Amino acid sequence: MTNIVVFASGSGTNFQAIIDAVESGQINGRIAGLITNKSGIQAIERAQKHDIEHRLLAPSQFSDRSRYINTLLDQLTDWETDLIVLAGYMLKIPPKVIEQFRGRIVNIHPSLLPKYGGKGFYGMRVHQAVIDNNEDKSGCTVHLVTEKYDDGPILGQRKVPVKDSDDADTLADRILKEEHKLFPEIIAQLTDKLNSKSNN
Repeated sequence: MTNIVVFASGSGTNFQAIIDAVESGQINGRIAGLITNKSGIQAIERAQKHDIEHRLLAPSQFSDRSRYINTLLDQLTDWETDLIVLAGYMLKIPPKVIEQFRGRIVNIHPSLLPKYGGKGFYGMRVHQAVIDNNEDKSGCTVHLVTEKYDDGPILGQRKVPVKDSDDADTLADRILKEEHKLFPEIIAQLTDKLNSKSNN
């Protein structure tokens, strides 16, 4: 059974989609825990509702960065983490964590990468840039996480039309619906691969 740890910084709608996919059996794994860098967010409420452990870990809590990174790694070890899923997580993952979990950290981004990715492109900024540039389509991308923002190998994409009547909010809503389908599908593929490896 693959142990999934989700990282989230906000409302956690993608986290919920993953919870639902695990509970329905679409994803052959279990959510071992939630890591968040913010208190009082809806993602924590979702974790509590589904009896998922959560841990608040923010760099500002620690006297130096190495302590933060080591605490994060210790928590991932405690939860016997196989796969890390970034579901609206607003901090860059430390290189030491990426190194230890190479090829086992996935992120979802609300554009058709490599377009509108990289530092500074997140949330509504992405959708506004798509509209400002008169794109006729946008979408979402699931990719492996590397040391560079939004730069890892692409695992899957979903396209949506950009309508003349769209603003950043309406485009975001349309893309989010696709995120909630695509992300669990890709995670299910990854957990199947990890499960078959551990069975060999």
